[in-house]
Amino acid sequence: MPHDVRLDPVLAERLPLLDGLGRTELPRPAEELARLAAWSAPVPGYAPPAVPTEDRRVEGPHGDVPVRVYRPVDAAGAPTPPVRGVVWLHGGGFAAGTLDWPEGDVVARELCARAGAVVVSVDYRLASDTVAFPVPHDDVHAAWSWAVDPASGLAPGGTRWSLGGASAGGNLALGVAQRLRDEAGGAPAALLLAYPWLHDVLPEPGPDLAAALAALPDVLRFTPEQCRDMNDRYLGGHPATTPYAMPALGEVGGLPPALVVLDEHDDLRPSGELVAAAMAEAGGEVEVVVEPGTPHGHLNVAGLPAALDSLGRCAAFLVARA
Repeated sequence: MPHDVRLDPVLAERLPLLDGLGRTELPRPAEELARLAAWSAPVPGYAPPAVPTEDRRVEGPHGDVPVRVYRPVDAAGAPTPPVRGVVWLHGGGFAAGTLDWPEGDVVARELCARAGAVVVSVDYRLASDTVAFPVPHDDVHAAWSWAVDPASGLAPGGTRWSLGGASAGGNLALGVAQRLRDEAGGAPAALLLAYPWLHDVLPEPGPDLAAALAALPDVLRFTPEQCRDMNDRYLGGHPATTPYAMPALGEVGGLPPALVVLDEHDDLRPSGELVAAAMAEAGGEVEVVVEPGTPHGHLNVAGLPAALDSLGRCAAFLVARA
């Protein structure tokens, strides 16, 4: 790797694990799966905050939606009333991801503890041969509607709720925020978008980013073909211009304040940058942070210093605006 392409020290030390791994050879042999698991393993010594959790099911238009609720506690571990709420969505290219991924569970625990928030992590239906848009979008909308309703019992009436997600979860979060804006009710107090995928076509990187990306192992890259295939599965035959399916193609004005956290070495970084710029141009409050030394998906490495920095930024943004 060229000397001017720097990764987070933890990831740089793990980089040899990815030697020879391509992105498209599926199914992977057990040996490759073991190397990928070691690449994304928790940082030794890190323990996520211990907060109470409860698995619930929310009624939605396509059936029940599983969610996991995280509740804040004080220093002695006693429950405390939440001062804000967050609905959170893991990533996974629309077709993967679980509530137990660090991008789901660890993020929810950290936001709960750092921001004094009740967090609802949503196990939306994944795209497959039988599931496509608008099903995942509708699952998220149903979970949001349930969470913010005082009848859910999650938080007192008047609690300010925010919405966020990572990667494909960022797509779903922004698409639902656009829908809530258009429905003129229940808009989020703030948006958290971590390295979101928001376009129908992979935007071209600038020359500096392109040079850095060329030095990464193939398994950390996204190609235009892979993004097209990912979108095709999610859209299930719907045009990319279908409202709320690809948020970059929709109206980005009139949205809540947004924090956009991007990975420095990520093919999807231009997607987040372009939409953040469009939101700001439309008069929105947008804060963009490029996390140094990170490839796509850094929140999935529990305890990674860069991930903890990002979660600190997210919590501070919530505290300031919700």
